[in-house]
Amino acid sequence: MAAAPLPRCCGCKGVRTCLVCELERGGGTPGTLYPQKTAHFIYCLETGLAVGTEKSGFAGWAFPFPGVAMIKDFVSADEEAELVRLMDQDDWKLSQSGRRKQDYGPKVNFRKQKLKPGGFNGLPSFSREIVQRMGQHPILERFLPVEQCNLDYHPERGSAIDPHLDDSWLWGERLVSLNLLSPTVLSMSQDSNQTLQLLSVAQQGTRNSTANDPKPRDPEGTDSRRSVPCDQVEVAIHLPARSLLVLFGAARHQWKHAIHRQHIESHRICATFRELSAEFCPGGKHGELGQELLEIALSFQGKPV
Repeated sequence: MAAAPLPRCCGCKGVRTCLVCELERGGGTPGTLYPQKTAHFIYCLETGLAVGTEKSGFAGWAFPFPGVAMIKDFVSADEEAELVRLMDQDDWKLSQSGRRKQDYGPKVNFRKQKLKPGGFNGLPSFSREIVQRMGQHPILERFLPVEQCNLDYHPERGSAIDPHLDDSWLWGERLVSLNLLSPTVLSMSQDSNQTLQLLSVAQQGTRNSTANDPKPRDPEGTDSRRSVPCDQVEVAIHLPARSLLVLFGAARHQWKHAIHRQHIESHRICATFRELSAEFCPGGKHGELGQELLEIALSFQGKPV
């Protein structure tokens, strides 16, 4: 009689894989493969532009990339170490694509648009000061998180997260993520079949070409325009350790975000905070339920659910 298969040491399901389950099946390619993008850009925090890279042939070209804010050194190195220590006092659950997770939030079925508090008893106590500090920044004015999700990434597990858009039925306008332990890259992409118009910034500098001339021109004085299919574009947002990232507007609703396996070079933890959508705020269809969830969340008495 054949021996029963050993339990898997990862949380992957369906087509998603990590290094653990890929090694179990004897190697091979990862289960989820996405089309390679050909137009690579890097987000510039100072100008708000996505600037083309030389490697992909788009050096000197850029386009506005709205909906991104970053607060560098949001926590100190000592605070970072203490946050990670406190997180590790609670259990981490195995998750997809080599990640581990801790969820502090209501039980939700996004497909059926149903939710209930379940075992949710608040955000963790160590997040109280973090949330208070967020409110000191204008971009996070009146930001009241009702959910916190901690994700643990490690290169030995081949950790990653697939391109996705966060739900907008329950979760509101701003997605806020605290990047801990190591730098990484958030990769932004679209599936749209539309065309993206680029602006030439060659030999002019990205600041001057956008701030002083709404119609950048090349050195010969003619209009410089170039276009690229949206589904070929990938924008890299470099995230330093201890930085706080806010996605809103177009970056929140129109561009999928992902962390590719090759961008996890050392241990990383990300704490993502989500606010309620208008439907769950006062005056909304589910305003009373939203208020109940918010009171639970901001009690800061939670354990992972």
